[in-house]
Amino acid sequence: MKTPLCQRLGCELPIFAFSHCRDVVVAVTRAGGFGVLGASTFSPQQLEAELRWIDKHVEGRPYGVDVIIPTRYDQASEDSTEDLRALIPQVHKDFMENLLSKAGVAALPDGEKERIEQEIVDGRGNMTPDGARRLLAVALTHSQVNFVVSALGSPPPDVVAELRDRGILIGALCGKAEHAVRHIAAGVDVIVAQGTEAGGHTGEIATMVLVPQVVEACGDGVAVLAAGGIARGSQIAAALALGAQGVWCGTVWLGTRESELNPFEKGVLFEARADDAVRRKARTGKTVRMLKSQLSEAWEQPGAPPYLPTPLQGILYNEAHARVVRAQRKDLYSAPAGQVVGMINEETSVRELMYRMQTEYLEAVERLQRLNAAND
Repeated sequence: MKTPLCQRLGCELPIFAFSHCRDVVVAVTRAGGFGVLGASTFSPQQLEAELRWIDKHVEGRPYGVDVIIPTRYDQASEDSTEDLRALIPQVHKDFMENLLSKAGVAALPDGEKERIEQEIVDGRGNMTPDGARRLLAVALTHSQVNFVVSALGSPPPDVVAELRDRGILIGALCGKAEHAVRHIAAGVDVIVAQGTEAGGHTGEIATMVLVPQVVEACGDGVAVLAAGGIARGSQIAAALALGAQGVWCGTVWLGTRESELNPFEKGVLFEARADDAVRRKARTGKTVRMLKSQLSEAWEQPGAPPYLPTPLQGILYNEAHARVVRAQRKDLYSAPAGQVVGMINEETSVRELMYRMQTEYLEAVERLQRLNAAND
């Protein structure tokens, strides 16, 4: 399964794991894959602590960091020195509070409320161009980070120049072939072709259609990773057959023992079907594929206030999310997840999942070889 990109990055398997959980990043990396820490919701101090822990546990192996450098955002949130929560209009706060109160979801206890609010503001406050640069400055002090990915849009010229000077490969996600062309012009080395099936911020084109288009647009000089709806080794074989040099997976790790989700959240995940993962703007103000719930759908109803720009919608939503998780309300729980959520039915370990993917990959390749042999 080793591809040219594996050789460039120093990993054994072309399985790239995007996760906000350091334990998943470490477990995948130690199992031969390549872990990428989603850093956008961390403060610089939190990110430093996470990366220091990862450095100590990956046994000298390289890993990556994913950041969000938005091209459109609330400029006031960038310039303001006040609490970002104060920038959220009262009508939006009232809408969310009325929704939760009517559903009988209690407010967070005072101490916990202040702590969570501060963590949310600290993290979401870095989803701005300057905030992302602060996170990158932290990541670049860790020598084992050799891959940096921009989750939304092409990285700006100054970021590209600095990463190139340090010999760090640059990645960017895309949902259309034309996005890939812009990324290449900006100096990106690796394109993550993310189909609509994926969790998180997604477009509308399916992975099976998108990947060959992006591979063709990239030519031989830029590596492509296939993303969206991938949870099986047979899908890895399909991605490589389409011209990708690996796969980028996210949702599949949520059901592992190493995942950051608690038992209540995993229980919701295991019960979900593929069509429960819908595209909504409730979480960040941008289109995100997430689990459908009364909370996600409330913002789609007539009379709901308009979505706020990044990062304000995320601050508002995440406070409500913390209350829903504490109350263990399945009917209101909604977190980012791709359509492969319907294929995740029980808890496993990262190592078991990595082994299963490799076994399934080999089985798929052998099936193709038998077909070829039968036709000779």
